[in-house]
Amino acid sequence: MSLSASTADHAPTHRRAPDEPAARPPTRADAEGPRSRGAGAQTVDLLVVGSGAGGLSAAVTAAALGLSVRVVEKEAVLGGTTAWSGGWMWLPGHPLAREAGFVEDPEAPRRYLRHELGEHHDAARVDAFLDHAPLMVEFFRRHTAMAFIDGQAIPDFHGRSPGAVEGGRQLGTAAFDARRLGADLHRLRPPLDLISLWGMGIASGPDLRHFMNSTRSLRSLGHVLQRVGRHLLDIVLHGRGMHLVNGNALAARLMRSALDRGVDLRTGSPVLRLLSEQGRVCGAVVGAPDGSQTTVHARCGVVLACGGFPHDARRMAGLDARGLDEGRHPSAAPPSNTGDGLRLGEAVGGRVADDLASVAAWAPVSLVPQSGGRVGRFPHLIERAKPGLIAVTRQGRRFVNEADSYHDFMSGLFAAVPPGEPVQAWLICDHRFIRRWGLGHARPAPVPLAPSLRSGYLQRGDDLADLARRCGIDAAALVETVQAHNRHARDGRDPEFGRGETPYNRANGDAGLRPNPCVAPIEHGPFYAVRVLPGSLGTFAGLRTDARGRVLDEAGRPIAGLWAGGNDMASIMGGRYPSGGITLGPAMTFGYLIAHDAAGVAPGTPLQDAAPRSASRSVMP
Repeated sequence: MSLSASTADHAPTHRRAPDEPAARPPTRADAEGPRSRGAGAQTVDLLVVGSGAGGLSAAVTAAALGLSVRVVEKEAVLGGTTAWSGGWMWLPGHPLAREAGFVEDPEAPRRYLRHELGEHHDAARVDAFLDHAPLMVEFFRRHTAMAFIDGQAIPDFHGRSPGAVEGGRQLGTAAFDARRLGADLHRLRPPLDLISLWGMGIASGPDLRHFMNSTRSLRSLGHVLQRVGRHLLDIVLHGRGMHLVNGNALAARLMRSALDRGVDLRTGSPVLRLLSEQGRVCGAVVGAPDGSQTTVHARCGVVLACGGFPHDARRMAGLDARGLDEGRHPSAAPPSNTGDGLRLGEAVGGRVADDLASVAAWAPVSLVPQSGGRVGRFPHLIERAKPGLIAVTRQGRRFVNEADSYHDFMSGLFAAVPPGEPVQAWLICDHRFIRRWGLGHARPAPVPLAPSLRSGYLQRGDDLADLARRCGIDAAALVETVQAHNRHARDGRDPEFGRGETPYNRANGDAGLRPNPCVAPIEHGPFYAVRVLPGSLGTFAGLRTDARGRVLDEAGRPIAGLWAGGNDMASIMGGRYPSGGITLGPAMTFGYLIAHDAAGVAPGTPLQDAAPRSASRSVMP
């Protein structure tokens, strides 16, 4: 994919692609701004709706290219789902991998995606992503507050597929000192309380390993005491932790970058409707915390990046009712992700992809009772691969390799549950496992289990039959399943599902256990169980877009002045989940591409050579 711009007498022009609608010629109102647009109206070059990685990457890039940018977020905090995420991005060929000596054939990730996506492989969008992901990383390294860490040891999910690798394609965000946000810190979404420790994020990798080994290693205990002590001091001094990691660090760094570039960040500002003139989106009517409304005109157009629709039960049910529990979808994404961007796009002619392999990024989620009658949603991403745990259905039978990805786990559960039955399963372990690794929201030692038992979140039985009765599981079948598992597990084998046989399985197991880091017997009572449901980390089905991020109408034509990014854009993975980070990697990359398209500047153009459309002499795309 390439975008082109040329200059003549320093006045940028835009070369219209053959399939692009004709642009509205610039008017005097474009040049004169708010005075020509009516009382109370405001004008910017680019309006971005949503403040996760998809929206903020577009905003930061556009501002660096010389556009005036406003980001509007309906919540009181910024960061979207990104701020609650693991923060990893799948970005094959990124510069940190090359600098570490990991150089792969550019055809390898294409081969992997062609195999993984199958009939859902969209060559144009996949190529746009793979070609520009390294440029995006280099841009953010050089021109923003972003700082990255490589994920050399993180494998692709499906190690047996052609083109899969055991590392080098992942990129994370370096830890961030929240004090760098100054007075704007209160506008950053805090880490997800359910998966943090007293509001303290724990980074995957060495940091997490130290916490898991704190009762087994003096070195790890020292690390944990230092981290906890620093966090508690931050709470006393600042009211929250200052050492940000994972997705919270990614959101904070993007936010810092936006502030540095003069992006206007507005919270409590829902978009009520888009404005359109002669078939071109040219702004929006935006609400305010006090209930008032403002018309915001956008010379270049509008970017929709509102986080998808995991909490729009009606749309979820219409696309895939399997993910509903009593009419609700227990997603771990923020409750405000209710499909606003999709509805806004549809209102001006956009279409939502309804033919993907999967509507959502499925993950097993357990419901955590909280104070005030609230119910939290805990995503089970880590402990399933540890040795000494299995998952069973109500019939007491295993159904999947528990160490596979969260999405694959749910695919196995959907296939195992008979039609008409609730889609649910139970994670089963013994006392030794839960004290070593924890089970969902029930933390490992030395955190007590009593609160989880009192609330009913965690079930305990003196023996397996007792546990089964408490959970409504077939007791005889569960006992037989565990006995069969144990016979092979003592030798480190899982002939039924091949647990521990792929690099991804082994990377998430217990590196100190031989011969199989993912397999151990379940035999030290009492025994424990947590019920899991089909939750998600977000949705895949978004607005159809082209390789430039432009929203397409029913006929497949781009809607002038309208782009979609993040989870508002139909996933380039077609509803498949080939590796971790396949949401944030494309979100950042297409945010970068969208901004260049809006500015009429070719991606990769050095900033000193970029010639964005002038605010006063705009030629609309």
